[in-house]
Amino acid sequence: MTIHSSLAFLFPGQGSQSVGMGKELAALYPVARETFDEADAALGYKLSQLCFEGPEDQLKLTEITQPAILTVSVAAWRVLQSQGIVPTYVAGHSLGEYSAHVAAGTFAFADAVRTVRNRGKYMQEAVPVGVGAMAAVLVLAADKLQLVCAEAAQGEICCAANLNSPDQTVISGSKAAVERAAELAKKQGAKRAIMLPVSAPFHCALMQPAQDRLAADLAALTFHNPEIPVMCNVDATLVTTAEQGRDALIRQVTGAVQWDKSIRGLIELGVQNFVEVGPGKVLCGLLKQIDKSRSCFNVEDEASLQKTISHLSPASPKPD
Repeated sequence: MTIHSSLAFLFPGQGSQSVGMGKELAALYPVARETFDEADAALGYKLSQLCFEGPEDQLKLTEITQPAILTVSVAAWRVLQSQGIVPTYVAGHSLGEYSAHVAAGTFAFADAVRTVRNRGKYMQEAVPVGVGAMAAVLVLAADKLQLVCAEAAQGEICCAANLNSPDQTVISGSKAAVERAAELAKKQGAKRAIMLPVSAPFHCALMQPAQDRLAADLAALTFHNPEIPVMCNVDATLVTTAEQGRDALIRQVTGAVQWDKSIRGLIELGVQNFVEVGPGKVLCGLLKQIDKSRSCFNVEDEASLQKTISHLSPASPKPD
């Protein structure tokens, strides 16, 4: 088994789902197939079928999306593990932090699948559809965006929810306030401000009812000290104990995702190579915006797996 001293695994969050995800890995690797079987058993329905065949409108429902992305990510991680590739650090974007904790051994996969199904349900139920909104603001300084949110709030909720990279921040809150902020951001010089097609305003104070319900679920789960340090979203610091892990996952529901800081923190710790483990390449795209000098590979199917293995295998020359 090769533990790469400068390798971090990154696990994607909601929005990375697509019909067909995980299908090829499950067909080729027993450990991936077993992961889907385990998820189906834990949930009591065929999540695997929704991942592999859709329909897309069902896969987009938050309480299905969250366990689906987690399962595909864990399946891909287990395949990497079976090939002897082990990271020094793990991190996950929002929902992806649960995948990171499964990889770190903090809690059991079946528990994680059931927990994120409930997390999705609680988030959806916290705010009636149409009451909240999110928008992506591109290329606007953080201090300017903070002022924009404060001015747009007008007694409602409006705040930065995902600080993804120097070029991209997602804001969240009450629909009217987020719409006002998007317009104000453009006037303040943002390159673009785009309303997002999301079903709820994640990572803001409107999610407090979901956070309270999830806290009770997490309190009942068995947590272990992570075997691999987990860079957590809410503080952008390393989590090394069971209690830190639980606390960070609770606060994460209303707290902002400090992704830019998290990645910079891993780079400061000496990480040279990143692997996005699970569907899509969203996190590789964000890494390019944060630091072009680091390599990012992804693993979601056989081709991407083989490409990643060949880059990380000790025998192969490393890219400059």
